Amino acid sequence: MSNVVMVGEGKDSALVPHPLRTTILSEVHARPFSAVPASARILHFAFDTQGDRAAADREQLIAFCRTRGLVPPLPQDKHFRVTLGGTQLRWEQHSEFTTYTWEVPVEVKASPFYPSASSLAMPMRLVQQPGPVLVAVDLNVVQQSENENGFVSLFDQTSLAVAESGDGAALYATDFKVTPEGFIRILLINRGMSPNRTGSMVQHLLDIETYRTLALLGLPEAHRLAPSIGIAEKRLGEVTERMRRANDLVDNNQMLNELTALAADVEAGAAASLFRFGASKAYEEIVTQHLQTIGERKLPGFPTWTSFLARRMAPALRTCVSTEARQANLSLRLTRADNLLRTRVDVELEKQNQQLLKSMNERTRLQLRLQTTVEGLSVAAITYYMTGLFSYLAKAAHESGMLKFDPGYITAAFIPLAALAIWLTVRSIRRRHILERASTD
Repeated sequence: MSNVVMVGEGKDSALVPHPLRTTILSEVHARPFSAVPASARILHFAFDTQGDRAAADREQLIAFCRTRGLVPPLPQDKHFRVTLGGTQLRWEQHSEFTTYTWEVPVEVKASPFYPSASSLAMPMRLVQQPGPVLVAVDLNVVQQSENENGFVSLFDQTSLAVAESGDGAALYATDFKVTPEGFIRILLINRGMSPNRTGSMVQHLLDIETYRTLALLGLPEAHRLAPSIGIAEKRLGEVTERMRRANDLVDNNQMLNELTALAADVEAGAAASLFRFGASKAYEEIVTQHLQTIGERKLPGFPTWTSFLARRMAPALRTCVSTEARQANLSLRLTRADNLLRTRVDVELEKQNQQLLKSMNERTRLQLRLQTTVEGLSVAAITYYMTGLFSYLAKAAHESGMLKFDPGYITAAFIPLAALAIWLTVRSIRRRHILERASTD
């Protein structure tokens, strides 16, 4: 991209563009439609290329072009056009699918959908299929004829949808049914549109069918999740009913484990379906936008594409929305039940802790009493032994003449002094132990 240049004070100064400016501006022109002649046959395919299949598809397309001397797409290209003889190929790579659109030359006065789509699909067989096919459309553009209503016999009357463009310049019809060859057939009658206008109309019709199919991919996912959601809702109701009767901590812990496992299963299912349901909503909006852009006008006796798809697509998409809402509601209910049960468990644990602290305080009180009793007995015992030893010394000193007083009186006077000294010593030791324990804690 060239720099934007400003002229000021006699010299040029270049503005530095934002690194994403080129990407943003190019996105507006990322999918230009190509001009389509008044009579044309277009085969459109959409393949599932999620994961590594997208890169493999790009590589094989590059190899396909190089082997035929054609300019291959650039690594950053998401849209690519190439001409193979008289056939035009438009390749587009999207987030989860890739489309191959072949414009095959046909005779102006050829009958609609003749020759068969399978005989015209030979160019598609030259390219390795990039993934499972999701969409296969056989779109035939024909000029207006005197017997315009003859198209009715080409489709199944029970599901035929027909409409005109807002200005009446085009009439388009389909029955949305797969032919034995595997294609959805769409007939576009050109009532005087220019090649560019025809190309725009063709792009709208192909996108409607492509995104209609992709939007309905959420329905099988909703059907897959419905049984597991129903089981989870039933189990949640059973656990909630048990919560009303259970008061034991063991039962509460068991129910809490059940709720945790159940919530994990529900969240895993929701995470797996989050992208699919979100994509279905986005694709539905794209279909609606294309129908509004065309500006459909009803033909007497036939439903428009808008009314037909509203009857057939809306229930399927509502199922997806309902399933997603059930998942969200179930997740919320599980969270509430889990919080309630956790609160109950915490209260029970708090009660047990209080009882445990109370019993510990009681044991400490008893140990203190026992310790006091033991200390008293220890003081008495040590005083007894110390008095006995002192009495021997007093008697020996009296018999040797060193002590003139009666040894009994001396020993009696010694007893309170010894008891007091021993009691003070024991008390000092106990205080020192208490201080050491307090500093450790």
